[in-house]
Amino acid sequence: MTRPVLICGAGIAGLWAALKLAPRKVVLLTGSPLGEGAASGWAQGGVAAALADNDTPVLHTNDTITAGAGLVETEAARALAEGAAAEVAELAALGAPFEREGKAWSLSREAAHSRHRVARVKGDGAGAAIMATLIGAVRQADHIEIKDGWKALSLLGDAQACTGAIAQASDGRIETIEAEATILAMGGAGGLFALTTTPAGAQGQAMVMAARLGATVQDPEFVQFHPTALNAGLDPAPLCTEALRGEGATLIDRTGHRFMKAVHEDAELAPRDVVARAVHRQNASGKGAFLDCRTAIGEAFPDEFPAVFAACQKAGIDPRIEPIPVAPTAHYHMGGVKADVDGRTDVPGLYAIGECASTGLHGANRLASNSLAEGLVSAARVAGLLLSSPSTEKLSGEGRTEGADPGLDQRRGSTIPPHALQSLRQAMSRHCGVERNAAGLSALKALVTDLRAEHGDADALMAADFIVTGALKRSESRGGHFRTDCPHTSANAIHTRLTLDDLTRTEPGALRFQTPAE
Repeated sequence: MTRPVLICGAGIAGLWAALKLAPRKVVLLTGSPLGEGAASGWAQGGVAAALADNDTPVLHTNDTITAGAGLVETEAARALAEGAAAEVAELAALGAPFEREGKAWSLSREAAHSRHRVARVKGDGAGAAIMATLIGAVRQADHIEIKDGWKALSLLGDAQACTGAIAQASDGRIETIEAEATILAMGGAGGLFALTTTPAGAQGQAMVMAARLGATVQDPEFVQFHPTALNAGLDPAPLCTEALRGEGATLIDRTGHRFMKAVHEDAELAPRDVVARAVHRQNASGKGAFLDCRTAIGEAFPDEFPAVFAACQKAGIDPRIEPIPVAPTAHYHMGGVKADVDGRTDVPGLYAIGECASTGLHGANRLASNSLAEGLVSAARVAGLLLSSPSTEKLSGEGRTEGADPGLDQRRGSTIPPHALQSLRQAMSRHCGVERNAAGLSALKALVTDLRAEHGDADALMAADFIVTGALKRSESRGGHFRTDCPHTSANAIHTRLTLDDLTRTEPGALRFQTPAE
């Protein structure tokens, strides 16, 4: 029997790739029950694409490169900008209810975009609506086998070839799934932080699994902190979409002073890293940071931004008549498994798409709403690549066996108890957050080392180790990575490249770096 394509993860990237791979046989591991646990469903802003008459892929490319603080790969930015509009149109044809103004798209403008470019759904409901559309289509697709609630534990194969994965069901059953191609679409690492807008289960598992097989991890230190999460003690922290600022909402302190005008010429629509640091400093100083939507949105809030309004109501806040307390929280991982624009990793047969991949698209600072666009475009590209190279390999039986090869246990991470995970998350937010320094990062590295010694090489600990190791070695400030002890930005923008071996190296110059392609 021909081996299937195995997709690990069921967010927007995984679902779109599964649909696009027809008629190839696809096995889809959902991790959580389908529709739960994927950050895609929580995305509020929408999909960035050059859809307006006054917009072009060239302008979108340039905005992406400018926001990325020197580390954006031009090929990756161009691939996204040139492909996003077609994917949005196809998704709309499938039933995604993007807003329209007559025959034209209704588009929002978000930070660092030079045009209104974000295709939206009901103000802040794009992610949920897109996921609902994709889930409906996937459930009806004959070529997709959905393994609901199954997650990948480890990959099969070695550095010469990935041949599938070992998967586990929610009831503990283990299955070995052999595949012609394995696609990682497992999301980011926000769950490693105490303050996050992402699902708690997103703990960087993909980059650890890939690294155990020999793949390279790129730029893990670059975590994007969304400037305006609802600061009300909730875990995860509800997001207050950037579209609010695009509609004219302002950032003020406790006295009502609008503080962003003195920080950046674009004020509230400055790049995310700039706004996040400003909000962080306001809160740290005791002056507070609040998103004031009273004039810009006002009484229209429940209709125009229902998801944010519901979150505010849950926290006892009425944004129509009072400012929303906000704080920056871990929102998106710009680093991940090193991959090219078609999803190819260093390991033949292993592909990475969406947030878990690092193609150089986001550089050091992701342009707003490029995330859902990346999920769509990267899925389409990897599907196109695999469809152009049809499988000729055969397997006896069904290509899977119950139980796992005991010899593969060394490649599978241990589990970390809840108290240790909570300790890790708190330390990550404290020492590897919006602003960092060598002392805090060194303390965090020591904690991770101690936790690994006590609990083994759990995926969460290894992922955190990749992030802190990259942050320690990058002795500059760039984009989402800001070192208070190294506030300068180096003249040369250089990618961080790490393998598992690098996590035990501490001497200067031990890591690999590479300058972005022209």
